[in-house]
Amino acid sequence: MQPVEYAVAVERYLAAAELGEGSRRIYRIALTSWAWLLVERPVPAGRERRRARPPVVPLALLDHPEAVGRLADALARRAVDADPRTLNRELSILRGAVAWWRTQGWLRADPMAGLRPPALPRHAVPPLGPEELRALFALRAPLREQVTWHLLHETGGTVEDVLALDVDDLDLLHRRTHRRPGRPLLQWRAGAARLLPLLVIGRTGGPLLLTDRRAAAGTPAADLCPHSGRGRLSYRRAAELFTATTRSVDPGGGGWTLRRLRPAVRPVREPRSRAGREVDTDRPECRGGA
Repeated sequence: MQPVEYAVAVERYLAAAELGEGSRRIYRIALTSWAWLLVERPVPAGRERRRARPPVVPLALLDHPEAVGRLADALARRAVDADPRTLNRELSILRGAVAWWRTQGWLRADPMAGLRPPALPRHAVPPLGPEELRALFALRAPLREQVTWHLLHETGGTVEDVLALDVDDLDLLHRRTHRRPGRPLLQWRAGAARLLPLLVIGRTGGPLLLTDRRAAAGTPAADLCPHSGRGRLSYRRAAELFTATTRSVDPGGGGWTLRRLRPAVRPVREPRSRAGREVDTDRPECRGGA
């Protein structure tokens, strides 16, 4: 039977898709976000994005002649809050769901036809420079924050990518995440490699980056640490902590945003020594110069 509601169509698509638990969670969050955008409402931020009850949206809305324009407007609004990589991933997830719904005969038209992410200025948010990074990593900060900052800078991943990491996503030996369907492959360097083992001592699963306190009742199991009961660190809290901590090293005094940790160029694999081990390029003697 053809579903009437968009949310029901989403669940049927996810049930049929060959996805792991982590990927299924990310797909559900992305597809639910489009429900808010389709009715011209803002997407909730951080943890609230996972908890908020989405609006009721008829699936037939995507079969309406104005669906392409409605999605284009939704995409433009989402581009204000999401970086290009996140936007591309969420658009790709919706495109896959729409294609499956069309094969089921639930949609006749293709509302995704010609839909592309809007062009954004490449340097709208300038990355932190070498001196700024040195000042940042010299700050005394809790281990969780240090890991977060190093991962964001060294992997080039989005804030959402890093906050979505679970402990069992990590391949510590090879300094990268395990390959998962629908998930980006993240590779880090010596800074994160030194810190990650300290952060995950005694943990075999659950979110990598945790809140300071136990999670509230009703928090999804996927966002709970099975050992401590603490929840997944939210975007909002991570951003607040970063801005507050960096006020002391920001010449303007306002603090920096997490997006400034993204490198100016795509990270490259570290050089390997003749013995086949990765060289620690974060050590002064490996950078050249004093």
